[in-house]
Amino acid sequence: MEKEQTYQDFEQRNKAAELGGGSDKLQKQHDAGKMTARERIEMLLDKGTFVEIDKFVTHRCTNFGMDKHKIPGDGVVSGYGKIDGRQVFVYAYDFTVYGGSLSSANAAKIVKIQTMALKNGAPVIALNDSGGARIQEGVESLTGYANIFFQNTIASGVIPQISAILGPCAGGACYSPALTDFIFMVNEKSHMFVTGPDVVKTVTHEVVTKEELGGAYTHSSKSGVAHFMGNSEEEVLMGIRELFSFLPSNNMEDTPSVPTSDDIHREDERLDTIIPADPNVPYDVKEIIESVVDDHYFFEIMPHFAQNVVIGFARLAGRTVGIVANQPAFLAGVLDIDASDKAARFIRFCDCFNIPLITLEDVPGFLPGCTQEHNGIIRHGAKIVYAYVEATVPKITLILRKAYGGAYIVMSSKQTGSDVNLSYPSAEIAVMGAEGAVNILYRNMSEEEKKKAIEEYRTNFANPYKAAELGYIDEIILPRQTRAKLIQALDMTHNKIRSNPPKKHGNMPL
Repeated sequence: MEKEQTYQDFEQRNKAAELGGGSDKLQKQHDAGKMTARERIEMLLDKGTFVEIDKFVTHRCTNFGMDKHKIPGDGVVSGYGKIDGRQVFVYAYDFTVYGGSLSSANAAKIVKIQTMALKNGAPVIALNDSGGARIQEGVESLTGYANIFFQNTIASGVIPQISAILGPCAGGACYSPALTDFIFMVNEKSHMFVTGPDVVKTVTHEVVTKEELGGAYTHSSKSGVAHFMGNSEEEVLMGIRELFSFLPSNNMEDTPSVPTSDDIHREDERLDTIIPADPNVPYDVKEIIESVVDDHYFFEIMPHFAQNVVIGFARLAGRTVGIVANQPAFLAGVLDIDASDKAARFIRFCDCFNIPLITLEDVPGFLPGCTQEHNGIIRHGAKIVYAYVEATVPKITLILRKAYGGAYIVMSSKQTGSDVNLSYPSAEIAVMGAEGAVNILYRNMSEEEKKKAIEEYRTNFANPYKAAELGYIDEIILPRQTRAKLIQALDMTHNKIRSNPPKKHGNMPL
């Protein structure tokens, strides 16, 4: 009988812990159009795989009468489970408990999860919905953030770290997501800012809404802080599962291989005509990407930010590849500050996690102008060349059309360490376009003579043959053969071994 009572007592405590801040607070969360922490975890993970740990942890604060109000779990639900049968660790802030604020007790829960994930070589997924530091605890709460940031940084490049912002995320709390690999946000429901609208108004007298200052659209199109934006929590959580399907569990493993019935020798004759003959006419590079990858499926990252460069994951012959492509349909595909940052960080992520890089190049140069120069295009542009040179994964470059000047060099050219360099016959590899070159070389010529000189320059230089003669281009291919040629190159470089000189770390331009 006594034992039965013990079990009943446990079950009651367990149920109480699962109620978080209480049924009224759970209802309030639903009324705000948001899921609860446990509902989010249930939706994210494979059914029935979640194992919760530290369910009965409570805070140790005695200030402001807090010792009379203790709730099991203390505002964070943490544990481990599986996605598509693969191990992941997860923690979710519970907004129903003190607004999901961070205490020293629930920070320790998060650090425990991060430590376990690192030890066991599995990803960490953070579901953020928090009012920030728990004011009643003062510096103890801030110390909790410091411990979390430390673990984020130590785990960087060892295990994938993914953050979802599903409500508020303000002040110091922003820096944990910022230290992770990918950030998801929900349109009109989640907000991130270091200082909120009220502080902004007090300090700078700017009047701005939460949405304008740090909403999902702002961060996925203007600041580049968020990589993905979903219209609902469900969409975001499914997006995390989809992203994870492309990634290895840690930096010592290969990416999962996915069986495909898509023929590796499949040719698409549409590719022969997709690139306009006039070098100044735009086209959508995503059509080329989708044409050649397995099942025509391309998982784009940061689609609304720096649209002059396209990045994302796809599969070729069942294996994950990272794709970096200039986008002639936006700003003629030039490289600017934002595009450089976007590409460089993605290249480094792929290199961390053994994901081969495919570069599709059609770039007329770097964006000129005072704004770009004064904001440091030199410093930012250097990030791409640094990231490509440093990367030791297989690197395959295909020049589609323009490859001009410094932009040709930084987009994974042969001399910056690319393994296989391919080109379409329509490619133009030169210091600059024909018109620009002739205007410099033959400044005093008449217009008629210049026209003739431009034609001559095009014939002699605006093609891939000079580079092929010098061995800078390994093979010139027909566009319709793109899929088969990329797969052959990946196959050949699969066992590539290269390591950089031993050092503490390089000093990347930032």
